[in-house]
Amino acid sequence: MGALDFIGNKSSSGGVFGALIRLILRFFQFIFAITVAGLYGVDLHAAKQAGAYTDGKWVFAEVLAGLSAVTVLIYGIPFFKSYWAFGWDWVLFILWTALFGIFGKIYIPAHPTPKQGGIIRMKHAVWIDLINMLLWLVTACYATAIWFRSRGGKTMHTGRATV
Repeated sequence: MGALDFIGNKSSSGGVFGALIRLILRFFQFIFAITVAGLYGVDLHAAKQAGAYTDGKWVFAEVLAGLSAVTVLIYGIPFFKSYWAFGWDWVLFILWTALFGIFGKIYIPAHPTPKQGGIIRMKHAVWIDLINMLLWLVTACYATAIWFRSRGGKTMHTGRATV
């Protein structure tokens, strides 16, 4: 179990249990980001095929989904301490909040009929946006807590003072 020994060895980020929790959260962040890309991409593809105007809100959703997926992949690089980039988690949380607000205002009050499949799909997409927002909030809070907890070290030269 060499890899698990390394993860749990003097880890400031929760040891093996913390690593498993982060792995699960990041996995769901990736899956839901790809899901959002697919849900919003359907409308972008339909607009392109029809030669219609591409709305910036849908482009924003696609870009945010892509940024989130790439971020999770970068955080998955071995030995990359994702809590160093806790600020980026907060930025993504704010962007997901904005996306949820934009599309929630449009689609939450809607009452589509069963024949309005596109609106039903977008109502589902709004709730996936909310899940993404909450996942990024949890990882941002966790990474911030770990970053502040890991700062308690000793000075480089004498090792007597606390940093």
